[in-house]
Amino acid sequence: MWLDRKSSGDKWKVRRDGQEKVTGELRYLTDMTFPNMLYGRVLRSTVPHARIVSIDTSVALSYPGVVAVLTYRDIPGLNGFGISTPDQPVFCQDLVRFEGDAIAAVAATTEEIADEALSLIRVEYEPLLTLDTPELALEPKAPKLHNQGNILHQTDYQRGNIDEGFKHCEYVIEETYKTPRQMHTYLETEGGIFVPSQEGKLTVYAPTQHGYKDRMQLARILGCEEEQVRVISSPIGGSFGGKDELNVQPYGALLALSCHQPVKMHYSRWESVKAGLKRHPMKITMKTGVNASGELMAHQVQILSDTGAYSTLGGPVLNFATEHAVGPYQIPHVDVKGKAVYTNNGISGEFRGFGGNQVIFALEGQLDRLAEKLKMDPWELRKRNLRKLNDLGPMGQRVVPTNGPEQVWDAIKQSPLWEKKKTKQNSAKPWLKSGIGAALAMHGSGLGYGIPDHAGGLIRLNQDGKIEVAFGHEEFGQGLIATLEILLQDHFQCNQDDLSIVIGDTDRVPSSGSSTASRTTNMVWQALNRLKGPFLEGLFTKVNELTGYPKEELKTGPGGIWVDAFEGPKQVMTYVDIAKSGVGELECSTDFHFPVTPDPFVGGHYLYTSTSVIAEVEVNILTGSVKVTRMDHAVAAGPVINPMGYVGQIEGGSVMALGFTLTEDAVMNDGKYVTKNLDTYLVPTIFDVPEEHHVQAIEQLPDGDSFGPRGVGEVGSVALAPAIVAAIKEATGVWVTELPVNREQLQKAPFLIEQ
Repeated sequence: MWLDRKSSGDKWKVRRDGQEKVTGELRYLTDMTFPNMLYGRVLRSTVPHARIVSIDTSVALSYPGVVAVLTYRDIPGLNGFGISTPDQPVFCQDLVRFEGDAIAAVAATTEEIADEALSLIRVEYEPLLTLDTPELALEPKAPKLHNQGNILHQTDYQRGNIDEGFKHCEYVIEETYKTPRQMHTYLETEGGIFVPSQEGKLTVYAPTQHGYKDRMQLARILGCEEEQVRVISSPIGGSFGGKDELNVQPYGALLALSCHQPVKMHYSRWESVKAGLKRHPMKITMKTGVNASGELMAHQVQILSDTGAYSTLGGPVLNFATEHAVGPYQIPHVDVKGKAVYTNNGISGEFRGFGGNQVIFALEGQLDRLAEKLKMDPWELRKRNLRKLNDLGPMGQRVVPTNGPEQVWDAIKQSPLWEKKKTKQNSAKPWLKSGIGAALAMHGSGLGYGIPDHAGGLIRLNQDGKIEVAFGHEEFGQGLIATLEILLQDHFQCNQDDLSIVIGDTDRVPSSGSSTASRTTNMVWQALNRLKGPFLEGLFTKVNELTGYPKEELKTGPGGIWVDAFEGPKQVMTYVDIAKSGVGELECSTDFHFPVTPDPFVGGHYLYTSTSVIAEVEVNILTGSVKVTRMDHAVAAGPVINPMGYVGQIEGGSVMALGFTLTEDAVMNDGKYVTKNLDTYLVPTIFDVPEEHHVQAIEQLPDGDSFGPRGVGEVGSVALAPAIVAAIKEATGVWVTELPVNREQLQKAPFLIEQ
């Protein structure tokens, strides 16, 4: 169905946090203050590659109002962090690997004093050769940035015989695609408040996507037990993957415990640019062949990923890109190789789409080019090669049967743009050229084979007479709380006021895994299905003991427990009255793992979401500017739980993809960011978003599928770029191979010569 308020009925609900967000009243974690609070700042290297000769903090430490100045000498535990491999130093000791590396941190009574203290720290450097491209880092004589060298991770997947496959091809397309270093540009930059207690425990108020993982990493750095650290992580003013990794937390934690006072830290936009994560820039070379009847025969891929100075999740991102470079197509001969390379550039890490966006742009571009060679409709070429219901996954792994690719292939043809595509549109203004393009993708959910991906949840009737659920997930704008409310009201037919939802606090919630990888909706859906039966059994047993009503006649409803009486539904006991009688036994928990393929392909996925997108563009050949005038998405992700959240995720992901395609690039030169703020880094505004954007949700799952709704947090962002590029080709005759789209390239379109 096309999702809108009318079609979604009573599930289209107003979010509890909606009014606070649109009025600006919501207090994010970095809006908080505490009495006797100090202000923290980090001294960063400003040079991309150098040996540290000396660090002198004496003048800064003696400055009035400065309470602490910390360096590597002051770390009680591990001087390193990283969600996968802790290879990023909290404070550099003898080597700087990128311009955002931390050298020292200060805490002072005012922000101005803290800033002044940073300027008083003296650091002497010995500059080293800057490795500002993966190609340079791979040269034999390049200096090693890490002990193992400059290659973080390599992938290598083959099936069939690639050389034999190309021998049977009528047409072969070989092309190199390049994608940009994209910023998350969240509303709330990295920050937090760190509050020590007299008992030595530390409470961390910091936006993160994985509170328990933060707690573990911080405990290693602080040299303490994990239980000594409490992480409160919601609400968050945007993340998109960028706050899945530690950022400000090590510095605030160390300063707070050193000073025995609360410390607040909040990055400026420039510090966020310099020190924060970005989407991996990739260079992707693809050689793809097809026979005369349009069957894909051979597909060879080389992926070169710039992971920057430290690893964070650069390895898993490359795994994901390798898997998705094959896409939803059946190709007998495949050869995919990838390298994630350390450089002295800014750190690349987790980002919405997780490496899929880059390779899908390339793969779909290959299909369009082959269709042109075959003189075949590009959509028909896709259909001839789409996977079927029970086919294996992209890496030859067993997956949950899905006909999602065929569903979205059919569905996008219902868009009015499909009919419009059949007739050439001529603008009254000859310098405006229009075109329509479409693309398709299949996107994995969860972390994949071989990566810990556990989940859990808790439900109870609390002492206030509320049905309370607790999850170790975070609310960062995706609508998790609204989704939980809808699920709980569906399960228990209760009112919103009967519910209490606890998330994002490691002292109050069970470990539920990261709020990432499009896994959260599926995990809470599975958890509640597991919890419902035992919870109702305990609740009805309690009410039976108190009232004598048979358990089999009881049901939950608004305000309490009900039975069907002769005169109509009758409430026999309120939740509050049940709570007054004691709630000790009315608590249930669950612990389980995200569904995973049984086949040992590291990072290979078991559940997939499919999407297709069609986009219309208008290209101004005088300026080279591209305006997307309409885009429609079809998404096969199973049942829609929260229609408003579903649409919001697809629309939001699309806007992010719009920037990835047309305007966004965090430019670096010689290991330094040229783009320092949002005045030169151009994110789409409301004026760039198409007035018309429709989302069609395909809810039908194959018979026997018991895994429920798939997440849609990422899938809205993965296929728009190739659709826009295909539309640009139709409008101008120009094939785009590098993002963001170069306006000068479109100004030199072939038809200008003809005119």
